[in-house]
Amino acid sequence: MDVKETVIELLEQEGWWGGAVNDGMRMPFGSLPIDRDLAAGLEMNQGVPLLISNRGRYVWSEEPFRFAFEEGRLSVRGKAAIRFGRQGNTLREAFQFASNAFFPPDGLIPDPLLFRAPQYNLWIEMRYEPSQDKVVAYAQQLLDNGFPPGAIMIDDNWHDSYGSFEFQPGRFPDPALMVETLHKMGFQVMLWVSPFITPDTVTFRMLRDRGYLLKDRTGEIAIREWWSGYSALLDCTNEEAAAWLRGRLNELRDRYGIDGFKFDGGDPDFYEDSDLSANAANKNRHCEAWGEIGLSYSLNEYRACWKLAGRAIVQRLKDKYHQWEQEGLATLIPCALAQGLAGYAYICPDMIGGGDIQSFIHPDFTFDEELFVRYAQCSALFPMMQFSAAPWRLLNEENLSYCAEAACLHVRMGDRILDLAEKASVTGDPIMRAMEYAFPGRGYEGIQDQFMLGDDILVAPVLKKGVLTREVVVPEGRWKGDDGVVVTGPCVLETATPLSRLPWYERAAPDSTNGASFAR
Repeated sequence: MDVKETVIELLEQEGWWGGAVNDGMRMPFGSLPIDRDLAAGLEMNQGVPLLISNRGRYVWSEEPFRFAFEEGRLSVRGKAAIRFGRQGNTLREAFQFASNAFFPPDGLIPDPLLFRAPQYNLWIEMRYEPSQDKVVAYAQQLLDNGFPPGAIMIDDNWHDSYGSFEFQPGRFPDPALMVETLHKMGFQVMLWVSPFITPDTVTFRMLRDRGYLLKDRTGEIAIREWWSGYSALLDCTNEEAAAWLRGRLNELRDRYGIDGFKFDGGDPDFYEDSDLSANAANKNRHCEAWGEIGLSYSLNEYRACWKLAGRAIVQRLKDKYHQWEQEGLATLIPCALAQGLAGYAYICPDMIGGGDIQSFIHPDFTFDEELFVRYAQCSALFPMMQFSAAPWRLLNEENLSYCAEAACLHVRMGDRILDLAEKASVTGDPIMRAMEYAFPGRGYEGIQDQFMLGDDILVAPVLKKGVLTREVVVPEGRWKGDDGVVVTGPCVLETATPLSRLPWYERAAPDSTNGASFAR
């Protein structure tokens, strides 16, 4: 197939967003060299064949492409047609055009609970050893320590072999009773699932004989290495295979009362373009087909996804480390903003404190209570928030109270977040927005440590250790802070940030009183 190439001269002060979400820390693109091939991998997170700029320009293709920024130029190469154009003069106008033209919202949202209440994933706390008793005890401890009920996710290894979709009877003797108990406590229950199938099992042999498993280029069943060993892969391009999987998930729902599913795996890295499948597909298309499975369930979550922007799928950031910078807390906001600008409105940050298990089991691991609290505060006004490591086990009483306060803040704001989600299902607009998106042309394109929730709430978490004051870039208008002070912008405000505080500001009515004007 012929390679299509487009070379674009960058405009003055033009910045670009898009491609792989995990490149969020490097966005906006344009000032520094970057070379990213979306067909080679997505860094274990979402991706989209889209680039948009704060000067209203866009690039789109139906297939993955390679792009590079260097010496004032953007070059784009791909196997499918590359569309380049301009719609208006702002990031918002470019995004809204792309959303309407290439991935229009479907009018649906994930389950409202995911916006109104925190999520609790049992990965860090239980690793590969969840059990019925542990799950119920964790839920009870949440309530005992002042955390509101929400969705509770039972992670990897609740099952027998991969692909069996049956509870391991020794650790889960009565799943229906467990789910009934959790429901009475106010929780909804999600199970971890993946496209992996353990070889040489009854399920494997059945799926092999039906032709539901992916084959490599030689025609043999593809066995791929992933983080839990070696497994076959369900061919999700096969409509009958996809229907079989949905049938198994529906059985879990109908038999035990399971409410939804966390869909893990499916990364392009586990496929090859040469793989043989029911319908011809490249690596990215296999990832997309896995994502389409979740559209049948409103209580869902994905970490890896290709395209499917505008659809009612929860997109979680990849596992982060228990650290302040690099792949830690500092990446949450820029990568989440990249998600929104890729068309993934229903954003969930990584697990509070970091979801990368290696951080917690490394011999040199040192737990940082301050970091954990700031993770919780940073997540509190995201569209969603998710705990995993048990705060009551790790924190002193004071710091535990700060995390519970962050969770309760999310609940108080839940209806407003849900309203933004419902609007996003119609307009496509991100729920969590870059300053440049909400206030174009003010020089805000490089701001990565604060964000807008809709157009009326400004959130400025603390992302550095030991910081007791921080600067907040306040746009024009009057803004009432969580501390009760009304600030008139535009200005740069220096505000106190004790560990007990998450600074956030709501657009105030023009006649608000008791305010102060700051300018720097």
